Amino acid sequence: MKRSQARSSSNKPLRALLRSLTHIFRNPVSAETKRLLQAAWERVPTHLRTANQFLGRQYAGCGATIGVMPRCDFACRGCYLGSEANHTPSISVEEVKAQLRQLRAWLGEGGNVQLTDGEVVLRPEPEVIELIRYVRSLGLVPMLMTHGDLFRRRPELLKRLMKEGGLTEISIHIDTTQRGRRGHGYKYVTREEDLLPLRDEFAELIRRVRQETGKQLEVATTFTVTRDNLAGVPSVIRWMCGNADAFKMISFQPAAQVGRTQEGLGGSVSADEVWARVVEGLYGDAVQVDQFLTHEGWLGHPACSRFVQGVVVTQPGEQPIFHPLFRVEDPRDQEAVQGWLTQFGGFTCRLDTRWQAAARLVGIGKKTPGFLISKVLPFLLRWPRRLDPEHPMRLIWRWVRGTATVQYLNIVSHHFMSPAELTTPLGQERLALCVFQVPIGDRLVSMCEVNAGGVRERYYAALRTRTTGVNYELQKEM
Repeated sequence: MKRSQARSSSNKPLRALLRSLTHIFRNPVSAETKRLLQAAWERVPTHLRTANQFLGRQYAGCGATIGVMPRCDFACRGCYLGSEANHTPSISVEEVKAQLRQLRAWLGEGGNVQLTDGEVVLRPEPEVIELIRYVRSLGLVPMLMTHGDLFRRRPELLKRLMKEGGLTEISIHIDTTQRGRRGHGYKYVTREEDLLPLRDEFAELIRRVRQETGKQLEVATTFTVTRDNLAGVPSVIRWMCGNADAFKMISFQPAAQVGRTQEGLGGSVSADEVWARVVEGLYGDAVQVDQFLTHEGWLGHPACSRFVQGVVVTQPGEQPIFHPLFRVEDPRDQEAVQGWLTQFGGFTCRLDTRWQAAARLVGIGKKTPGFLISKVLPFLLRWPRRLDPEHPMRLIWRWVRGTATVQYLNIVSHHFMSPAELTTPLGQERLALCVFQVPIGDRLVSMCEVNAGGVRERYYAALRTRTTGVNYELQKEM
């Protein structure tokens, strides 16, 4: 009897795994995801329901936490935190978890959540690990937002977050508006080119921790854009193309006049100016900005965010070249992309094990084999000639041998509003369609309203007056 019970007990994990794989195979995109995407799509005004709109078709939105660590050991020239931030206690772990549950109800399975608000890694390591694990247990994808300097000071920290917390995504803020970076050469830099060695250091750190842990780590970087550093965008874009194996996304964020941002620094750079510099970095004068932006996608209002997904091709003896992921002017590409979003919008493997990802992909193939064969496969087969029109087979051979690389890169711009913009008709339209929201009490609030509408100041004031806050001492390890 005991042997029979032992065999039955040992088979439970296998049966649970098979049930999970079977469910994923039958439902590669869950009913919950489809329902939340439909709710998001219903928010989109008719004039914004275009082919390049991804809200309600692939994503329901993006969430962020607040009060997790309203402090920072940097004193950057552009910052959404107010002057009172470093005097404000953090909320408890359980309160953060309550925020995450609110975000889960809105975003659904595989939703994106930024662990942010000050420098979160200044909290005790066990708490940061606990929060990352909790986000993943909810079925959300956590991205840890950080200036990254603590990973330079404590080399084992990032590996611990990956191994013990299951961290798979981080975003590292690097630009010349920052003040507090370790290393005399980085403290008061005024040219983005002077920070390229720092970016090299982070790229090597990322490659090393992936190799040492054997685990996945997807990395983005944020760049606060001002009139002072706009000219540095091309050099950083060129650097990104050369290091697309380490960094998969760059988010350019023109400074808004919020928080403790230096007076006059915000609101001075337009979206068009940012993208003109991006195109300069990618192609010089070879491509017009308006032509390049035909490849852009939106998540919500186009005045809030733009992105162009693509791949960077690097061949022996040649400079890396960025290619947009699909061509808007090619109807065959549009049939494949729009058909995919219609049938499989919300599809993601970002939280899957290898077996779960395989089951999800096989499930996709079983549901619409005709579509995959007639639209998706030809879309993929067109790629070698696009990436190397003169020698497509040579590129394939080099890629197979490992002498050529094809790396994904997503170029993004996010445009937060200053207080004066909130009250305009356009500002109100943007708020109504906001995709980046924060739990405040029992409701979700636009990040622009939090930063520019006085919500953050009132929230922090409430934290300072109560008796249950957690005070952590700032420690600068210089």
